[in-house]
Amino acid sequence: MVTFCYHIPRASQRRATGGFSLPKYQSAPARGTEIYSKPALPEHEFLDRWVERGLVLGDRERAARYLRHIGYYRLSAYVRSFEAGTRDQMRPGTSFDDVLGLYIFDRKLRLTVLDPLERVEIAVRAAICDRMSLTAGPHWYEDPERFRVPRVHERLLNDIDRLVGEQRRRPHEPTDRETFVSALEHYVTRYGTPERPPCWPAFEEVNLGTVRNVYAALADPAAKNAIAESLGTRAPILESWLLTYRRVRNICAHHGRLWNRGLGVYPATPRSSAIRWLDDRSLFHRDGWRRRRLFPVLVSLQTMLHTIAPTSRWALRVEDLLREHPTVPLAGMGIPDDWLSDPFWPSASP
Repeated sequence: MVTFCYHIPRASQRRATGGFSLPKYQSAPARGTEIYSKPALPEHEFLDRWVERGLVLGDRERAARYLRHIGYYRLSAYVRSFEAGTRDQMRPGTSFDDVLGLYIFDRKLRLTVLDPLERVEIAVRAAICDRMSLTAGPHWYEDPERFRVPRVHERLLNDIDRLVGEQRRRPHEPTDRETFVSALEHYVTRYGTPERPPCWPAFEEVNLGTVRNVYAALADPAAKNAIAESLGTRAPILESWLLTYRRVRNICAHHGRLWNRGLGVYPATPRSSAIRWLDDRSLFHRDGWRRRRLFPVLVSLQTMLHTIAPTSRWALRVEDLLREHPTVPLAGMGIPDDWLSDPFWPSASP
């Protein structure tokens, strides 16, 4: 069994960093021992299986078309949500349209969550590059003294060298008034020295996981705090949130189920009033199960939007999505029924 441990600061340290709360550890389960021997089945047998379990198909050809183009394995996770306590037994009256409606809601939810994730990711890239470049020059990332974890620095340089090499081998695209090359292509085709580009085009190309690891590995605590504070949070909180955002972003980008899925990593919940958070700051401590759902991720994203996009109407879009699908259980996401009554949300009534 592999155990991932999180450092939990002492009370004095929490006061200095703004305070946060995380599980002491999370454990990965041991590898299973069974042998997989299930055969591939034609779609009509999958439909028959659902009917035997109590699912009302309605138009069988229509259900078969969705099954064909979505896949049994992907849809089965949503079918499971309608089981009646006994595995493989559906709640009476459950229809294929109920399952499809939940699937459509989850697709909309992923697209809705991707919006603030994009804003946050871009803001973090800009904050890191701007702060570090102003204090240590545009090529600060080449200096190993800027990193407290050598392997993160080595991987960053390897990633950037790979990206530069791939760009050099890529055919040059002609430009006109309507089209422009990427910043990395502009640098590679115009400049020969230094070999590596400045921070801005380089960090536009590396993935979010690399950006998060670079931030966590920065050697200067003052720089880390300045970056985090420019985004409305504190360094330990930002490290935790970026780890969770990487996970959520990957689920969304690969079109995975999001609404009632265990993420494996969860955002730290700030205790200090210096970080905007729910007025009911005890919610995730009082109802610990909510911390392992999507809701704290949504709250953390709104916290950052308060700073980086204060006029954003994203919370209203979340509200509209939930009202459009009133039968979706909010508990699957850890959302309280009265969530909008908290003035933390821009859409809340005064």
